[in-house]
Amino acid sequence: MIVFPGSRGQGAPSISAGHEVRYYKKDFWSKENLKFTRPHFRLRKASHIVRGIAGTRELDLLDVGCGPATLMNFLPPNVHYYGVDIAIQDPAPNLLEADLLQEPIRFGDRTFDIVLAQGFFEYMGEHQDEKLAEIRQVLTGHGRFITSYVNFGHRNKSIYWPYSNIQPMAGFRRSLSRQFRIDRSFPTSHNWGHSEPNRWFMQAAQMHLNLNIPVISPMLAVEYFFVCSLPGSVAARHRW
Repeated sequence: MIVFPGSRGQGAPSISAGHEVRYYKKDFWSKENLKFTRPHFRLRKASHIVRGIAGTRELDLLDVGCGPATLMNFLPPNVHYYGVDIAIQDPAPNLLEADLLQEPIRFGDRTFDIVLAQGFFEYMGEHQDEKLAEIRQVLTGHGRFITSYVNFGHRNKSIYWPYSNIQPMAGFRRSLSRQFRIDRSFPTSHNWGHSEPNRWFMQAAQMHLNLNIPVISPMLAVEYFFVCSLPGSVAARHRW
Protein backbone atom coordinates (compact mmCIF):
# COMPACT_ATOMS: atom_id res chain seq x y z
CA MET A 1 0.00 0.00 0.00
CA ILE A 2 1.14 3.56 -0.71
CA VAL A 3 0.38 6.13 1.99
CA PHE A 4 -0.63 9.58 0.80
CA PRO A 5 2.01 12.27 1.21
CA GLY A 6 1.34 14.28 4.35
CA SER A 7 -0.87 11.63 5.96
CA ARG A 8 -0.30 11.07 9.64
CA GLY A 9 -1.22 8.52 12.25
CA GLN A 10 -2.89 5.15 12.45
CA GLY A 11 -5.63 4.63 9.90
CA ALA A 12 -4.36 7.33 7.52
CA PRO A 13 -5.94 7.08 4.05
CA SER A 14 -4.14 4.82 1.62
CA ILE A 15 -4.54 3.73 -1.95
CA SER A 16 -3.80 0.50 -3.76
CA ALA A 17 -0.55 0.26 -5.68
CA GLY A 18 -1.13 0.95 -9.36
CA HIS A 19 -4.13 3.22 -8.73
CA GLU A 20 -3.26 6.81 -9.65
CA VAL A 21 -3.95 9.44 -7.00
CA ARG A 22 -5.72 12.27 -8.78
CA TYR A 23 -8.24 14.90 -7.75
CA TYR A 24 -10.85 15.89 -10.31
CA LYS A 25 -12.15 19.41 -10.78
CA LYS A 26 -15.31 21.15 -11.96
CA ASP A 27 -14.88 20.33 -15.66
CA PHE A 28 -14.99 16.60 -14.80
CA TRP A 29 -17.80 16.76 -12.24
CA SER A 30 -20.04 18.97 -14.38
CA LYS A 31 -20.47 15.95 -16.67
CA GLU A 32 -20.08 13.15 -14.12
CA ASN A 33 -22.79 14.54 -11.82
CA LEU A 34 -25.34 14.15 -14.60
CA LYS A 35 -25.13 10.38 -14.12
CA PHE A 36 -26.77 10.84 -10.71
CA THR A 37 -29.88 12.78 -11.69
CA ARG A 38 -31.83 9.51 -11.47
CA PRO A 39 -32.22 8.31 -7.87
CA HIS A 40 -29.98 5.32 -7.18
CA PHE A 41 -30.52 2.80 -4.39
CA ARG A 42 -28.12 4.32 -1.84
CA LEU A 43 -29.65 7.78 -2.22
CA ARG A 44 -33.16 6.47 -1.68
CA LYS A 45 -32.02 4.51 1.37
CA ALA A 46 -30.33 7.65 2.71
CA SER A 47 -33.65 9.47 2.40
CA HIS A 48 -35.31 6.79 4.55
CA ILE A 49 -32.62 7.24 7.21
CA VAL A 50 -33.13 11.02 7.19
CA ARG A 51 -36.90 10.60 7.50
CA GLY A 52 -36.42 8.27 10.47
CA ILE A 53 -34.21 10.79 12.25
CA ALA A 54 -36.31 13.84 11.43
CA GLY A 55 -39.76 12.50 12.12
CA THR A 56 -42.08 15.52 12.07
CA ARG A 57 -39.51 17.99 13.41
CA GLU A 58 -38.46 21.04 11.38
CA LEU A 59 -34.78 20.45 10.57
CA ASP A 60 -32.07 21.89 8.34
CA LEU A 61 -30.00 19.40 6.31
CA LEU A 62 -26.71 19.97 4.49
CA ASP A 63 -25.96 17.55 1.63
CA VAL A 64 -22.16 17.54 1.18
CA GLY A 65 -21.14 16.67 -2.37
CA CYS A 66 -24.77 16.94 -3.40
CA GLY A 67 -24.23 16.52 -7.16
CA PRO A 68 -27.48 17.42 -8.95
CA ALA A 69 -29.30 17.64 -5.57
CA THR A 70 -31.53 14.67 -6.42
CA LEU A 71 -31.99 13.90 -2.72
CA MET A 72 -33.97 17.11 -2.29
CA ASN A 73 -36.89 15.49 -4.14
CA PHE A 74 -37.07 12.60 -1.67
CA LEU A 75 -37.28 14.53 1.59
CA PRO A 76 -40.42 15.68 3.43
CA PRO A 77 -41.27 19.42 3.66
CA ASN A 78 -40.14 19.62 7.30
CA VAL A 79 -36.53 18.84 6.26
CA HIS A 80 -35.09 22.03 4.78
CA TYR A 81 -32.50 21.06 2.19
CA TYR A 82 -29.17 22.76 1.47
CA GLY A 83 -26.49 21.36 -0.82
CA VAL A 84 -22.86 22.10 -1.62
CA ASP A 85 -20.90 20.69 -4.55
CA ILE A 86 -18.04 21.51 -6.88
CA ALA A 87 -20.43 21.66 -9.86
CA ILE A 88 -23.98 22.98 -9.44
CA GLN A 89 -26.00 22.48 -12.63
CA ASP A 90 -29.06 24.50 -11.64
CA PRO A 91 -28.17 27.39 -9.29
CA ALA A 92 -30.60 28.05 -6.43
CA PRO A 93 -30.45 29.94 -3.12
CA ASN A 94 -30.17 26.66 -1.19
CA LEU A 95 -27.30 25.33 -3.35
CA LEU A 96 -23.69 26.47 -3.04
CA GLU A 97 -20.93 25.77 -5.54
CA ALA A 98 -17.53 25.24 -3.89
CA ASP A 99 -14.42 23.14 -4.48
CA LEU A 100 -14.36 21.32 -1.15
CA LEU A 101 -10.79 20.16 -1.66
CA GLN A 102 -9.76 23.82 -1.59
CA GLU A 103 -12.49 25.41 0.54
CA PRO A 104 -13.94 24.42 3.93
CA ILE A 105 -17.28 22.64 4.20
CA ARG A 106 -19.75 25.33 5.19
CA PHE A 107 -22.85 27.17 3.97
CA GLY A 108 -22.41 30.75 5.07
CA ASP A 109 -22.63 30.86 8.86
CA ARG A 110 -25.40 28.24 9.11
CA THR A 111 -25.30 25.16 11.30
CA PHE A 112 -27.32 22.05 10.52
CA ASP A 113 -29.36 19.45 12.36
CA ILE A 114 -28.38 16.78 9.84
CA VAL A 115 -25.28 16.66 7.66
CA LEU A 116 -25.18 13.99 4.97
CA ALA A 117 -22.09 12.96 2.97
CA GLN A 118 -22.83 9.94 0.79
CA GLY A 119 -20.34 8.85 -1.83
CA PHE A 120 -18.05 11.70 -0.78
CA PHE A 121 -15.06 10.50 1.21
CA GLU A 122 -13.84 8.10 -1.48
CA TYR A 123 -12.74 11.26 -3.35
CA MET A 124 -11.14 13.13 -0.45
CA GLY A 125 -7.72 11.42 -0.34
CA GLU A 126 -5.44 12.91 2.30
CA HIS A 127 -8.11 15.50 3.18
CA GLN A 128 -10.32 12.97 4.97
CA ASP A 129 -9.58 13.99 8.58
CA GLU A 130 -9.72 17.69 7.69
CA LYS A 131 -13.16 17.36 6.09
CA LEU A 132 -14.56 15.33 8.99
CA ALA A 133 -13.40 18.09 11.36
CA GLU A 134 -15.11 20.72 9.19
CA ILE A 135 -18.37 18.78 9.21
CA ARG A 136 -18.20 18.65 12.99
CA GLN A 137 -18.06 22.46 13.04
CA VAL A 138 -21.29 22.90 11.06
CA LEU A 139 -23.28 20.27 13.00
CA THR A 140 -25.54 21.50 15.79
CA GLY A 141 -24.89 20.10 19.25
CA HIS A 142 -27.87 17.75 18.99
CA GLY A 143 -27.33 17.03 15.29
CA ARG A 144 -26.67 13.81 13.39
CA PHE A 145 -24.04 13.15 10.76
CA ILE A 146 -24.78 10.46 8.16
CA THR A 147 -22.06 9.23 5.85
CA SER A 148 -21.34 6.29 3.59
CA TYR A 149 -18.14 4.54 2.65
CA VAL A 150 -17.41 1.76 0.16
CA ASN A 151 -16.53 -1.69 1.51
CA PHE A 152 -13.16 -2.26 -0.15
CA GLY A 153 -13.01 -5.66 1.57
CA HIS A 154 -15.79 -7.01 -0.67
CA ARG A 155 -15.18 -10.51 -2.06
CA ASN A 156 -15.40 -9.14 -5.61
CA LYS A 157 -13.87 -5.69 -5.04
CA SER A 158 -14.47 -3.17 -7.79
CA ILE A 159 -12.77 0.24 -7.62
CA TYR A 160 -14.31 3.20 -9.43
CA TRP A 161 -11.40 4.80 -11.27
CA PRO A 162 -11.78 8.43 -9.99
CA TYR A 163 -11.43 7.36 -6.32
CA SER A 164 -8.52 8.94 -4.47
CA ASN A 165 -9.17 7.45 -1.03
CA ILE A 166 -9.16 3.65 -0.83
CA GLN A 167 -8.69 2.11 2.60
CA PRO A 168 -9.98 -0.72 4.79
CA MET A 169 -13.23 -0.03 6.59
CA ALA A 170 -11.43 -0.11 9.94
CA GLY A 171 -9.26 2.82 8.85
CA PHE A 172 -12.24 4.95 7.87
CA ARG A 173 -14.01 4.07 11.12
CA ARG A 174 -11.00 5.15 13.18
CA SER A 175 -10.85 8.48 11.37
CA LEU A 176 -14.59 8.99 11.87
CA SER A 177 -14.31 8.14 15.57
CA ARG A 178 -11.78 10.90 16.13
CA GLN A 179 -14.50 13.50 15.48
CA PHE A 180 -17.81 11.74 16.17
CA ARG A 181 -19.53 9.10 18.22
CA ILE A 182 -20.68 6.34 15.86
CA ASP A 183 -24.20 5.49 17.00
CA ARG A 184 -24.96 2.96 14.27
CA SER A 185 -23.28 1.43 11.24
CA PHE A 186 -24.76 -1.07 8.79
CA PRO A 187 -24.45 -2.09 5.13
CA THR A 188 -26.25 -0.09 2.49
CA SER A 189 -26.97 -3.48 0.93
CA HIS A 190 -25.52 -6.95 0.42
CA ASN A 191 -24.75 -8.14 -3.08
CA TRP A 192 -22.67 -10.92 -4.65
CA GLY A 193 -21.24 -8.31 -7.01
CA HIS A 194 -19.70 -5.07 -5.75
CA SER A 195 -22.59 -2.84 -6.82
CA GLU A 196 -25.89 -1.82 -5.30
CA PRO A 197 -28.75 -4.16 -6.24
CA ASN A 198 -30.66 -3.20 -9.37
CA ARG A 199 -33.47 -5.77 -9.39
CA TRP A 200 -36.62 -4.39 -7.81
CA PHE A 201 -37.19 -7.34 -5.46
CA MET A 202 -33.61 -7.17 -4.15
CA GLN A 203 -33.94 -3.43 -3.61
CA ALA A 204 -37.30 -3.84 -1.84
CA ALA A 205 -35.89 -6.55 0.41
CA GLN A 206 -32.90 -4.47 1.48
CA MET A 207 -34.27 -0.93 1.56
CA HIS A 208 -35.26 -1.21 5.23
CA LEU A 209 -32.77 -3.91 6.24
CA ASN A 210 -30.20 -2.20 8.44
CA LEU A 211 -28.39 -5.24 9.83
CA ASN A 212 -24.81 -6.39 10.18
CA ILE A 213 -24.60 -10.12 9.46
CA PRO A 214 -21.53 -11.80 11.02
CA VAL A 215 -19.10 -13.19 8.43
CA ILE A 216 -21.45 -12.31 5.54
CA SER A 217 -21.42 -8.50 5.78
CA PRO A 218 -17.62 -8.04 5.62
CA MET A 219 -17.60 -10.05 2.38
CA LEU A 220 -20.84 -8.93 0.69
CA ALA A 221 -21.67 -5.46 2.03
CA VAL A 222 -21.44 -3.07 -0.92
CA GLU A 223 -21.00 0.03 1.23
CA TYR A 224 -21.70 1.00 4.83
CA PHE A 225 -23.77 3.79 6.32
CA PHE A 226 -22.59 5.43 9.54
CA VAL A 227 -25.03 7.42 11.69
CA CYS A 228 -23.05 9.62 14.08
CA SER A 229 -23.45 12.34 16.69
CA LEU A 230 -21.15 14.62 18.62
CA PRO A 231 -19.43 13.10 21.67
CA GLY A 232 -21.41 13.87 24.80
CA SER A 233 -24.62 14.77 22.96
CA VAL A 234 -27.97 13.19 23.76
CA ALA A 235 -28.82 12.52 20.10
CA ALA A 236 -28.29 8.77 20.51
CA ARG A 237 -31.44 8.58 22.66
CA HIS A 238 -33.43 8.88 19.46
CA ARG A 239 -34.30 5.53 17.94
CA TRP A 240 -31.64 6.11 15.27
